[in-house]
Amino acid sequence: MFTNANQDRSKSKVDFMDHSFIQQPFPVYEKLRAEEPVHRLLLPSGHAAWMVTRYEDAVKILQDGRFVTGVFDNSNDEKEETLHPHQAIISRNLISVGPEDHRRLRRLIQKAFTPRMIERLRGRIVEISDQLLDKIQAGNTREFDLIEDYAFPLPIIVICEMLGVPLKDQDKFRAWSNTIMESVSNPQLNQESDEVMKAFVDYLQELITERRNHIQQDLISDLISIEEEGDKLTEQELYALVFVLIIAGHETTVNLIGNGMLALLEHPQQKQLLMDDPDLIQAAVEEVLRFNGPAEISNVRWATENVEFQGIQIRQGDMMLVALSSANRDSSQFEEPDTFDITRKVNDHIAFGKGIHYCLGAPLARLEGEIAINALLQRLPEIRLNTDLELLEWRPGMIIRGLKAFPVAY
Repeated sequence: MFTNANQDRSKSKVDFMDHSFIQQPFPVYEKLRAEEPVHRLLLPSGHAAWMVTRYEDAVKILQDGRFVTGVFDNSNDEKEETLHPHQAIISRNLISVGPEDHRRLRRLIQKAFTPRMIERLRGRIVEISDQLLDKIQAGNTREFDLIEDYAFPLPIIVICEMLGVPLKDQDKFRAWSNTIMESVSNPQLNQESDEVMKAFVDYLQELITERRNHIQQDLISDLISIEEEGDKLTEQELYALVFVLIIAGHETTVNLIGNGMLALLEHPQQKQLLMDDPDLIQAAVEEVLRFNGPAEISNVRWATENVEFQGIQIRQGDMMLVALSSANRDSSQFEEPDTFDITRKVNDHIAFGKGIHYCLGAPLARLEGEIAINALLQRLPEIRLNTDLELLEWRPGMIIRGLKAFPVAY
C-alpha cells in the first residue's frame, strides 16, 4: 500500500516531531508550495502519506468523493471486530466515519445542534468570560497565563454546560484531550493514549446511562432523544459524538483564542484597530483562523481508487493529508498572505475545512472567539506578552496548532 518507508524518510521535508518545525512551520510550507506542492512524507507512526499544501489542491481534495475519512475497504462491523471495545466506540465519530454514515450522523445531530441554539448561548458566554476576567483581576499580581486562566476554561465551561457534564470534571477532560491529540503524531504516547481513551469511554458510559434514566435540558439528553424517520443514534455513535464534542469542541476554541491574542499582541496596530472599533471582531476572528488557525492538518483521508492528481500517481489505499495552515498562507489565493490584517476584504480560508466534513462546531467556536477576544481587550487594554516571543512553546502534534502556555501581564 505504501512506498518504502526509508525512502520516504530520506525524501521528506516535513517532520512533525521536529522542534523547529513545530515552532515555525510556515517557511517550510512556503517552500513546499513552490517546489513540491503534493509532498510524500513519513509520519511519526511509520506510515507514509501524501500531503497537499496549496489552497486550490486542498479544496479539491476536501471536496473529492474519492478521498474518504473512513476505512474504505472494510465494513465498519469488520473494522470494529479488530478493535478493543473503547476504540470501536470512538471509531464511530463524525470525523472518522465514511461519507454515508457521516451524512446520516450529521443530519441527526443538526436537529440538536442548531444555529439558533448556538446564538442563545451568547449571553452565557459573555457571563463566563466576565467571571474569568473578574477572577484574573482579583488576583494578587497583574500577571497570568492566558491559556491556563482564560482560553482553556471558557470553552470547556461552555461545552460542559451544553452537554450537561459536571464542571468538576473539566481537569480530566484537559488531561485526556492533551494526551489524545499529541498521540496522533507521537507513537510513544500510544499506550498512554489507549489507557486515556478507555478511561474516557468508561466515564461517558456512566454519564450517558445516568442521563437515560433522568432526561434533562441539555445536549446529551437531546442527542439521546433525537430521531428522524425511525433513525436514531446508536449507543456507540452517541458515545463517539460526545467524545468529539468534548475533545474537538473545546480544543478548537482554546487555540483560536490563544493564537488570536498572540497575533494581536505581535501586531499592536491591529490590536489598536480592534480596540477602537470592536465591530471589527468578526473580520478579526476570520483573519486569525486564516493566519494561524487552530487546526494545522485536516483529518486523514484515504484514496478509494487509483487517482492521478497534479501529475502524481496516488494509489488506492494511500493516505492523504491536507495542510490547512499552508493552504491558508497561499499567495495565489490571498494577497500578502504572511501579513496579519483584520481589515482583509476577501478571506475564503479553509480553517474549518470544506465540503461534507466542514466543522459542525464552527459557529460556536467563532462566537466564543469573538466574545473572548473582545472582552479581554475591553477589560485589559494594556495586556502584553510577559516573556520573549522566542520562548513561547507550541504544542506538539500535527493536528492542532496552539501554545502550551501564554504568559501575559497587564
